[in-house]
Amino acid sequence: MDKLTPEQRRKNMQAVKSKGSKIEVTLGKALWERGYRYRKNVKNIFGKPDFVFGKYKIAIFCDSEFWHGKDWQTKKHEIKSNKDFWIKKIERNIERDKEVNEKLKNDGWTVLRFWGRDIIKNTDECIRKIEKEIQKKKSVT
Repeated sequence: MDKLTPEQRRKNMQAVKSKGSKIEVTLGKALWERGYRYRKNVKNIFGKPDFVFGKYKIAIFCDSEFWHGKDWQTKKHEIKSNKDFWIKKIERNIERDKEVNEKLKNDGWTVLRFWGRDIIKNTDECIRKIEKEIQKKKSVT
C-alpha cells in the first residue's frame, strides 16, 4: 500500500529526471571548467551514456543510488510500499547496467560509473578517475 495519494505519487515521479539531474550538472560543470569537451546523452551509443568522450571511447554514467541499486542486498529490505514493483524494477536496472557495461566493453569502450553521492561529495576524485582514463587513452594513440 502506497503512503502517498495517487496525485502525490504522480507529482513525485514527474520530478524524476532522466537527464539534466543535479549529479549530471555537477559532473558536467566540473569537466567543462577543466577544459574537457564531451557529448551528453548520446542516443546512438548503446546505453545512452550521460557523458561521452568519443575520441577516446570513454562512456560515463551518473547513477543515482536508488534507481541503480547501490548496496541493493541491504537496501531492498527497506522498501516499505509496492515492494514487488520496486524490487523488480530496480533489479532490472541493475541487470541492464551490467548488460550495457559488457556490450560497451566488448565494443572497445571504457565505461566509468559514478554514484550520485560520490559525484556531489567527491567531484574532484571523480574527475581524477576520468582524467586518468583519458591519459591512458592518449598514451596509447
